[in-house]
Amino acid sequence: MKTKIVTTFLLTLLLGIAVKGQEKVTSPEFLKYTNSKWVDSVMKSLTPKERIGQLMFVAAYSNKGIEHEKEILETIQKWNIGGLVFFQGDPVTQVKQMNSYQKQAKTPLLGAIDAEWGLGMRLDSTISYPYQMALGAIQNNNLIYKMGTEVARQIKNTGLHLNFAPVADVNNNPDNPVINYRSFGEDKYKVAQKSIAYMQGMQNAGLLTTAKHFPGHGDTNTDSHYKLPQINHSLERLNNLELYPFKELINAGLNGVMVAHLNIPALDASEKPSTLSKAIVTDLLQNKLGFSGLIITDAMRMKGVTNNNKPGIVDKEAVQAGNDVLELTQNVAKAITEIENAVKNNSILQADIDNRVRKILAAKQWAGLHNYKPTPNKNLVHNLNNANAKLLKRQLVEASLTVLKNDDDVVPLQKLDTLNIMSISIGDSLTTKFQKTLGLYDNVKHFNIGNDINPATIDKLKKAINNHNLILLGIHDSSAFPKNKISFSNTLLKFIEGLPFNKTVVTYFKNPYSIAKIKNIEKAKSLILTYQDSKTTQDIAAQLIFGGASANGKLPVSIGSKFKAGAGLTTAKKIRFKYTLPEDAGLNSKTLNSGIDSLIQQAISNKAIPGAQVLIAKNGKVVLHKAYGTHTYSDTTKVKLSNLYDIASVTKISSALPALMHLQDANKFSTEKTIDDYLPYFKGSNKAGIPFREILTHQAGFSPWIPYWQNTLRKNGSYKWHTIKRDSSARFPIKITSNMWLNRNYKKKVFKAIKKSPVSDVKKYKYSGLVFYLLPTIVEEITSTNFVDYINANFYDKLGATTLTYNPEQKFSHSKIIPTENDFLFRHSTIHGTVHDEGAAMMGGISANAGLFSNANDLAKLMQMYLDMGTYGNEEFISKNTLKQYTSVQFPDNNNHRGIGFDKPYLIYKGENSNTAKDASKESFGHTGFTGTMVWMDPKENVLFVFLSNRVTPTRENRTLYKLNTRTKIQQVIYDAIK
Repeated sequence: MKTKIVTTFLLTLLLGIAVKGQEKVTSPEFLKYTNSKWVDSVMKSLTPKERIGQLMFVAAYSNKGIEHEKEILETIQKWNIGGLVFFQGDPVTQVKQMNSYQKQAKTPLLGAIDAEWGLGMRLDSTISYPYQMALGAIQNNNLIYKMGTEVARQIKNTGLHLNFAPVADVNNNPDNPVINYRSFGEDKYKVAQKSIAYMQGMQNAGLLTTAKHFPGHGDTNTDSHYKLPQINHSLERLNNLELYPFKELINAGLNGVMVAHLNIPALDASEKPSTLSKAIVTDLLQNKLGFSGLIITDAMRMKGVTNNNKPGIVDKEAVQAGNDVLELTQNVAKAITEIENAVKNNSILQADIDNRVRKILAAKQWAGLHNYKPTPNKNLVHNLNNANAKLLKRQLVEASLTVLKNDDDVVPLQKLDTLNIMSISIGDSLTTKFQKTLGLYDNVKHFNIGNDINPATIDKLKKAINNHNLILLGIHDSSAFPKNKISFSNTLLKFIEGLPFNKTVVTYFKNPYSIAKIKNIEKAKSLILTYQDSKTTQDIAAQLIFGGASANGKLPVSIGSKFKAGAGLTTAKKIRFKYTLPEDAGLNSKTLNSGIDSLIQQAISNKAIPGAQVLIAKNGKVVLHKAYGTHTYSDTTKVKLSNLYDIASVTKISSALPALMHLQDANKFSTEKTIDDYLPYFKGSNKAGIPFREILTHQAGFSPWIPYWQNTLRKNGSYKWHTIKRDSSARFPIKITSNMWLNRNYKKKVFKAIKKSPVSDVKKYKYSGLVFYLLPTIVEEITSTNFVDYINANFYDKLGATTLTYNPEQKFSHSKIIPTENDFLFRHSTIHGTVHDEGAAMMGGISANAGLFSNANDLAKLMQMYLDMGTYGNEEFISKNTLKQYTSVQFPDNNNHRGIGFDKPYLIYKGENSNTAKDASKESFGHTGFTGTMVWMDPKENVLFVFLSNRVTPTRENRTLYKLNTRTKIQQVIYDAIK
């Protein structure tokens, strides 16, 4: 007895200062209903036994079938329990069950769930937000508040009213087996701030909350689910640290506290769990800290409280201690009987029971249960997973990313043309989402190793490591939750520890505490923490490395002696594409996705195209990147995002044109000069003296095209002996097909045909591709460099556009390349892996008129560089002034709408006969291609549109794509989605 008196005295003394600070305690809002008419009427309707029943909350599952439902219904009807705590299952079944349970309940049920990181913690088909440790790294607490409002919306939409969150424990024990990653961290101030943000977000959105695990479960190495942990800290330490977040939450209007099963001698000298301790629940929480809201026990089936305590009796003791709600009572009948007997012998006062029931009913009224209506479940899964909810998850993940090291500012990666990159994913034997996203930015050689690494694999990896100058290492977590442990074999661990960290960027997808168990990892060139392993964290971490995302997270816990809490570097802002959701760029995802999907499906159904790739970006954010259909109509091979299409005339603005702009910036080319200035061969011709400004805007009067291939044929359809042979040789080295080889001098014949072609005296818009056959040679004459080498070195390699290439079959298998036409006139075969345009084919596949292949993603990088007025990846390719010149209308007075090389909107919109959507701005520019391709950029809205297809399959006579006007209709959908 003396020990208890001393403890109480010291507790009062030490908390005295804190109590003075409690004068501004904000009472929970729901308490205003404690004596409302509805609460009064319900109280009058309840028998003493039914009032006790209101204190009981039992476990409910939506995946245990009909027998479990019957058991719950029987409990509700027999004991008039106060509420249900839902666990595993699915949202639709949960709503149906809760509606059914409410219908049978005499008193409306309070529905609760333990959803610390959202419904995904318990229910399938729902969203899991980052664990609280990841949230602890976030610097903007408004994001955490926003998460609170969204979690509240989702929980309420599943028929529930109370979330057992936030976790307010200060985790300062790395070996804590039960809190750990569930805590905001080790800094009490930040734990308090973030707990309040999460709590207020939920409560302001109409959800009851419960901060836990009072009085602080952060410094234990025992899991209270299995054993009663003991905390042997002094009163002063407890008051200054463990209790601090709870005091701040109480001051901020917290409406619920969950009491943990802990043995804390400094607060109660008996060996009772804190849940059963009057000194802790009543004297400390209510009287000293002034908390007047709902007090809820931790689960009464946990061994931390059930060991050595009998069912029923333990519940009675929890009520005697001062708890309002008994969570997951093991035996409702025994609990009610014991409490009933305690009331009869005055060890529990009926007035206390009534006051607690009023408090519970007041919470129910605040939650709207006085006007209960069944919860609808129509479109529930879609509503729970709406675009804004998904976007919030991505925003939270990005904001949590923590860069602990970044020597020489290696992240984000720059100068891609100097890097030879390999990725190694540890702990996952299949190509990871992390690796797939890395591949969107550059050519990355991927390696995957599991825990069973063998010497042969190690040797292979060591050779690869020697051949690459940058390693992107992903260390993954195969466990369901990020525990503080390393389960790698000694062989694998030694392999990791022996890596050349001076050229390695490490992305750590595991619990940050476990970093302390890996030697040398702190020597990495860059070290990135994601706190957990998921497709979202992998995706965004990969984007961070290449500059599609940025990081400013701060480490919420210390990692041994390697890194202290608060560590974290800020990386450069976005410098390359960010792959994200439409809402992230201000577009409506439903309008965008459904509109484009339906138009593509219409085109495929009408056999306008067998398949397509579409990429849309706004503000440098890729908001749609999809592949549709199949390679051909007769093929079942689905189009993948990695497949290459023949981009046809889009080559015009993707090859020689950027080279000319680049050379103009270097004062080596001018649009005011003429063909014969750069190709003396044309001096004296009808094309001499015509400036490139006129030629590249199709203003020069050149002929549209020349069927060069027809000159190879005799009248009987066979090839002239000096033009094409069936086999290659020194004289016939130019491959057209595997059994068609062109004479090495035929290029001269093409140039001669262009030189001799007529030129109209009338200077007006007349589309011509002739000069584009000459441009590669002009670039070579100016630079003394092979044309392909020049554009690779100055553009494609730097952009990471690894599929943007000529003659793709030299680099890629045919399975990766989409076929085009079945050519029965010239090549007498299916065109697959080589350029569709006959003239370009006869130039060895290398022309500025056509010849380039690409997937949508790589082509988009070049186009985004244009849209960003010459810069991409923190590198300037072309000056802003030059790009503005080339993308501006040059001869509007002559009714010519073209820019220099670029197509532009018609000067007057012509409805469906226009070349762009009606909402495309006059500043926009782009190009289309004969194979059904289109790229278009609009600086006014900062929008990029890439459309790749093979509408010429199986024949170029198929013009249905034009009749349907699919491409410009898709373009209009983009503007509609912005509206």
